[in-house]
Amino acid sequence: MSDVHFYHDAEDRVAAACHFAAKAWRAGRKVALATSDGAEARRIDQWLWTFEPLAFIPHVAADSSLAAETPVLIGEPGAPWAHRDVLINLAGEIPPDFEGFQMVVEVVGRSEAERGPARARWRQYKAAGHSLTAHGLGERA
Repeated sequence: MSDVHFYHDAEDRVAAACHFAAKAWRAGRKVALATSDGAEARRIDQWLWTFEPLAFIPHVAADSSLAAETPVLIGEPGAPWAHRDVLINLAGEIPPDFEGFQMVVEVVGRSEAERGPARARWRQYKAAGHSLTAHGLGERA
C-alpha cells in the first residue's frame, strides 16, 4: 500500500512540487512528477533548472531514453515511469498506476476548483485503504 500525503493550500502548486522533488532527490529518492498537461510539464522543467541558484535537479521526460538513469521524471498520469518510489501528483485525477509507488504526494492549491477534486481523491484513496496524511502549507508554499 502506498502512503499518501496531501499538501494543501499551496500558493503555487508547481513551486511546491519542485520543492518536494528536490527534497526527495537530495534524500536519495527517485521521483515521478505527474502533470495535468504539457504546459505544466514545461513549467516544471523550467523550475527544476532555475528555482535554486547554483543547483540542478537531474530530470527528464518520463518517455526519454534516459529515464531509467535519471532520478526525477516528468510526465502525465500513466506515463511509462522507469522507477516507482515517490509520485508527486499535480493532475486532477488519481494516476492509474499510483499503487506501484511507495509514496504519493498530492499538491493542492488554494482555489475551490482544486480543493473539490482533491477532496474526491482523498475519499478514493481512503476507500481503497491507503494511509493518508494531511499537511497544511499556508504561507510556506
